[in-house]
Amino acid sequence: MRRLSMLLCALLLSPSLAMAQAKDPIKLKVGMVAAVDMLALPIALERGFFEKYGLDVTIARPYATGVDALNALQAGETDMVQAGVPAIGAILRNMDLVFLGNFSGNATKLGSDATLALIANSDSGIIKGDLKSLKGKKIATSFGTINHLYILGLLEKAGLAPTDVTLINTPPPEMSVALLAKGVDAFVCWDPAPVIAMKDVPGAIEVIRGGDVISYLGFNIALRPWVEKNGATIEKFLAAVSEADQWMRKNPKQAAAIATRWIPGLKLDVAETAMQYNIQQVDRRISAHNYRALWKAQDTLQRLGVIKSVFDVNKHIEPKFILNVMNTYPDLFSDLQPIPADVAIKPGFVFKP
Repeated sequence: MRRLSMLLCALLLSPSLAMAQAKDPIKLKVGMVAAVDMLALPIALERGFFEKYGLDVTIARPYATGVDALNALQAGETDMVQAGVPAIGAILRNMDLVFLGNFSGNATKLGSDATLALIANSDSGIIKGDLKSLKGKKIATSFGTINHLYILGLLEKAGLAPTDVTLINTPPPEMSVALLAKGVDAFVCWDPAPVIAMKDVPGAIEVIRGGDVISYLGFNIALRPWVEKNGATIEKFLAAVSEADQWMRKNPKQAAAIATRWIPGLKLDVAETAMQYNIQQVDRRISAHNYRALWKAQDTLQRLGVIKSVFDVNKHIEPKFILNVMNTYPDLFSDLQPIPADVAIKPGFVFKP
C-alpha cells in the first residue's frame, strides 16, 4: 500500500512519459541569408515565439546568398531555408522544392522591392534617377539572386539590354569594397549592403531604391519529401515567424538591435535605416500576386536568356499551410492591408498566367 502511495505521489509530482513526450518541442533546423529581410528567424528565436508554438529551432549560420542556403538544404544541413530567385535555378536543376510562405514580399500588390537599391560611385558618370546613364558601366550583382533580377528589371525599365552593361558576379559582403576600390561603377543589392555603402563610400550615390520595378521573391522553402511528412510542424513554424513579423513591424528599432547580433559586422545605425525599408514588405501571406511574381521572374529570366526553360508555379507553391495559419491566427496579420478579393486564394487555387 505504501509503495502504491509513493508511486501515486511520484506521478502527481512529475508528468507522465506520455505527457513529457507531448510537451517535448519539435526540433527544426532553418537557414537564413545575411540580409535584413531575413530577420524574422532570429526574432522568433530571441523573443520566444518558436518556443511558444512548440518548436526547438536551430538557425544555421547566415549564408552569403540564397544559392548557398539552398546548397545547405540539399546537403541536409537544414530542414528549411529562406530564399527566392535562386530556387528557380535549383528547381530547373531538378531540386524538388516547395514554397510555403513569404519571408518578404507583398500579397496585396505586384511590385515590391523596397529592400533593394542601386548604388554608384560619384565619378562613375551614373546620374541619380537616370537609369539610361548605366549604359557602358560595370555593375556588381550576385548572379541567380533577387538582386540579379532587380538589375535586369532596371535595365529593361531604362530601355537597355543586359549586353549594354558589364555585370560582374559579386558576393554581397564584397560589394562596398568593390565600389570603394573602383573595381565597379555601381552595384545592386539587398540591405544592408546599400546602406553600408552610402555611409562608407565617399560620395556614393543612391541611383534608385525600390521603385516597384520587380515583385520581390522571398519564400520559406523546403524539399518536398520533408514537406509531405511535416505539415503540422510547418504550420507551427509559419505561425511563429508570422508573429515575429508583426513584432518587427511594430518594433523596428528593437528589431534592428537584434539584427546586429545576427548579421556579421552590422552596426546599429545601419540596421535601423535598413529596417525602415524592410518593414514595408514583411508579409508572410500568399495571394495570387505571389504566384504571378514567381511566374514573372521566370518569364523575365527566360526572355533575357538567363534560363532556358521554366516550370509550372502551381507545382511548387503549396499555400495550404499559411492559409491555415491566416485562418487560425488572423490577429497576426491584422496590421496589414487586407488582401484584395480578386487575388485572395483558397486551397486548391490554380494560377493561370
